[in-house]
Amino acid sequence: MKYKKTKVIISIMLVSVVCVMLFNFFKKDIWDVNADLLKEEVLSIESSIEEVNLLDITPFDWDKVYFFGPYTPKEWIYETVGYKWDTISETVNEGMNQIVFLKNDQVVCYVYGYPENTGYGISMSENASQIPAGFVLKADEQRPFEVAWDDDVVYLKSK
Repeated sequence: MKYKKTKVIISIMLVSVVCVMLFNFFKKDIWDVNADLLKEEVLSIESSIEEVNLLDITPFDWDKVYFFGPYTPKEWIYETVGYKWDTISETVNEGMNQIVFLKNDQVVCYVYGYPENTGYGISMSENASQIPAGFVLKADEQRPFEVAWDDDVVYLKSK
């Protein structure tokens, strides 16, 4: 009887450990969760809207966002952001998004990929604050973004 009880307890413990490991394995990082939320928000912009403020359409808090240009080495991105937060990819072509939102110097959203694949693109104009590898925008700057549609892709471009 005692052997059977011990076997049941060990089995329950093993199942619990496996469940916790699986939960942590499938759990998304905050920057991925927020990227999904941002995508939903941008894609929900009505076609009649011509201009938005980035603060109004981001469903998370941020105080700074970096827009990195094509072919920016990831070491530059890590150096600019201030730390390595995840394995990131370098853009391999013109027109790709490589955007990092920060809050209190921590990455809270990471957007990467072709607008045609993600359904949206966000870009900064040349008159924005430049950094060696792209542009930076602070949340308190309140810069408007022009909304443009091309087929099923939403493009936001700062004015």
